[in-house]
Amino acid sequence: MAKSAKAEAKYYGTGRRKKYIARVYLVPGKGDVTINKRSIDDYFGLETLKVIVRQPLVATDTVDKFDVIVTVKGGGYTGQAGAVRHGIARALLQADADYRPTLKKAGYLTRDPRMKERKKYGLKAARRAPQFSKR
Repeated sequence: MAKSAKAEAKYYGTGRRKKYIARVYLVPGKGDVTINKRSIDDYFGLETLKVIVRQPLVATDTVDKFDVIVTVKGGGYTGQAGAVRHGIARALLQADADYRPTLKKAGYLTRDPRMKERKKYGLKAARRAPQFSKR
């Protein structure tokens, strides 16, 4: 019986940004954030990234209520932090739907639609033209 209660108390959210995908699990606990089996302090060097990740928890006053377990893939740290934030916000909705207005107003539920622009033929990158020389 204890096993089913434990299974019910696990909330999941998928966060995305550019090519980054974060799988986020919220488990009732004391506020530990684990990213790819490392603590948040080990994983993100910059303090601003740690703040970004914790924003949805701070907004809903649940910093010390849940342990956050994250698996994140792709690219650099800044985009990953954005994906983790999106995932945490979605997982919080699973935990309690009353958080929706708070998270929506802060913009944490909106998926950032900006993507890498494709390279065009005749150019060196998406918009970068070959170097021009008069002679």
